[in-house]
Amino acid sequence: MNGLSQIGDQTEAERLATGFVFTEGPLWHSDGFYYFVDVRTSKFYRIRPGGAAELLRENTGEGNGTTFDPQGRLILCEGGNRRLTRWPADGKFASSEVLIDRFEGKRLSRPNDVLCRSDGSIYFTNPGLRVPLADRELDPSAVYRVNPDGAISHVADFEYPNGLAFSPDERTLYVANTRFAMYIHAIELDGAGNVVRRRIFADMSSDEPEGVPDGMKVDVEGRVYCTGPGGTWVFAPSGEKLGIIKTPEVPANLCFGGSDMKTIFFTARTSVYSLRVKVPGLPGHPYRK
Repeated sequence: MNGLSQIGDQTEAERLATGFVFTEGPLWHSDGFYYFVDVRTSKFYRIRPGGAAELLRENTGEGNGTTFDPQGRLILCEGGNRRLTRWPADGKFASSEVLIDRFEGKRLSRPNDVLCRSDGSIYFTNPGLRVPLADRELDPSAVYRVNPDGAISHVADFEYPNGLAFSPDERTLYVANTRFAMYIHAIELDGAGNVVRRRIFADMSSDEPEGVPDGMKVDVEGRVYCTGPGGTWVFAPSGEKLGIIKTPEVPANLCFGGSDMKTIFFTARTSVYSLRVKVPGLPGHPYRK
């Protein structure tokens, strides 16, 4: 693990399932399983450690990033449908509601990743570069926030905003910029979630041929884990690069899970993998069952 001895001793990730096209949207449920999506085939899965992947939904509209709100409802970025949907906490996925599909009357571009603050605010990325210019209504790409009362606000503009994560105190919002400058940005927030200032947290430029800054999570000690060129990059809270976690396939996203939150679950192209670590991770949402 490239000198990441403080993170974990296990060096080989375990492949839990394979045969997919492009896995994404990993999310741990406290009932003992992970959700994930296959973006390219618009399918939504559940997998329990030691079991086979179960197909729960088809036709997700190129579903991508996922999170839970404080009530345990699943929020899904439907990139192809250009919207975020919210699903009941019963796990049946029989119905949904559109959480947001427009900002100030203009259609969203291609929502990619999403997370929920402990106050119930939903933050999501809305990159536009993969939407044809003639169909693009919101430009430039940006991060947006949906408040618990339904009010929608613009947070910050980016070239291509992708993964999102909060620091343990939720006063820093990390945003992975996928193209063309491969940086993680840090947006400092006040107690109400408003932007105070922004800065570059880490440079992820690399000569590696595969992978871009993408999904992110943070552990309880404030380290930032971001999938990127060649594997999952790990940074100290200061922004110092600690190393890269290598997996058989370069992951696009990850989440922490397990009863002790010491398992990293990777969504990596055609497969999903797990790796045990020493330090628990933050779930990336406030839901606790």
